Amino acid sequence: MRSIRLLPGLTALAAALALTATACGPTETPAADKPADKPAASTPAENGSGSGSDSGSDLTKDIAGKLKKHGVDLDKWKDGDWKNWDKDKWLREAEDFVNPVIDGLWDPARMQSAKSPDPTITAQAGSSGSDPVPRPVQAQREKTPYHRYAAPVGKIFFDSPEGSMVCSGTIVKDPRHPGKSNLVWTAGHCVHAGKKGGWYRNITFVPAFNDLGKSPAALRNAKPYEVYPYGQYWADWAVTSGEWIQSGGTNQAWPYDYAVLHVQPERGGKSLEETVGVALPVDFSAPAPSRAGTVGAWGYPAAPPYNGMIMHKCLDRATRLTTAPATPTMYRIGCTMTGGSSGGGWFRVLPNGTTALVSNTSIGPAGRNGWLAGPQLGKGAKAAHEMVSKKFAR
Repeated sequence: MRSIRLLPGLTALAAALALTATACGPTETPAADKPADKPAASTPAENGSGSGSDSGSDLTKDIAGKLKKHGVDLDKWKDGDWKNWDKDKWLREAEDFVNPVIDGLWDPARMQSAKSPDPTITAQAGSSGSDPVPRPVQAQREKTPYHRYAAPVGKIFFDSPEGSMVCSGTIVKDPRHPGKSNLVWTAGHCVHAGKKGGWYRNITFVPAFNDLGKSPAALRNAKPYEVYPYGQYWADWAVTSGEWIQSGGTNQAWPYDYAVLHVQPERGGKSLEETVGVALPVDFSAPAPSRAGTVGAWGYPAAPPYNGMIMHKCLDRATRLTTAPATPTMYRIGCTMTGGSSGGGWFRVLPNGTTALVSNTSIGPAGRNGWLAGPQLGKGAKAAHEMVSKKFAR
């Protein structure tokens, strides 16, 4: 009875996302038709250069200046000094984000070795203000090629003291660059360690990762364009909530576990939205779970029984979850996705028929799988989005 009741909403949401991607589509020759050694955009870009109005030289100087302030040389950083996670070298404050491009760092083998971050799927939920635990919804594999069925969705790679890590992300619209967005939505714990540390490093976004849905064994012999069909997009700026920076990793901070990245191509000149062909609006109205209706979560689960190579999705009606007293209510849905899906977008169909991002995967139950929870995106989330958009508005 449950699946029958939800079927019309699930079908509509899945169809809406597919139509969004198909209608826009890649702006160039489909990735599968490209030569093995060429990304979707082929104009060279200088390391540290930015997309948008800030010139490459200005951003490079900005990065070098920030690192120098903390006693770090930019060239040494690129040569491996980024591996130094000493507390006094780990940049923590909101204004201290730096992420210079290191050519070739994320090759296919390194991407396959990356793991899901520890904060994912570990929080115990409080009961006050929460609805009953939803029944698990089995995650379904997304159809391939991903650039046709779920083009806005991709995989995020980053380095932490524990090693190379993975999350998921979504291309979202930039109001100051219509049709040319370079913004990616993800979780705060995918970019910043919260209470226990600072900004993660070497953060890059790969839209439609593993476009054909190949197995890990098959990917070992895959061409680069099959692994990252549109190339790699490095974050040149990131914003997360102040609550996450101060208290991230505690139950008080999970309702604020969101982040916005501004990215630049490792190679190429076109914006992310132009290259991939689609970006989704963000719904900042923060509807109550009972009014959010059917939502879908997309991502790349990496913790067992999944391997992180395949895009999955879950669709369910949103319910309430409260993680600590006096904190905002989170959305919760039944879903068997695991760590690695963190940061992946949650989508709903608005009354006007538009598909919009309404949340992102943040936490799940400790010790087992069966549900996911994500923050309601209200004024704070909108301010983060505006902050990144304005920085690159000129």
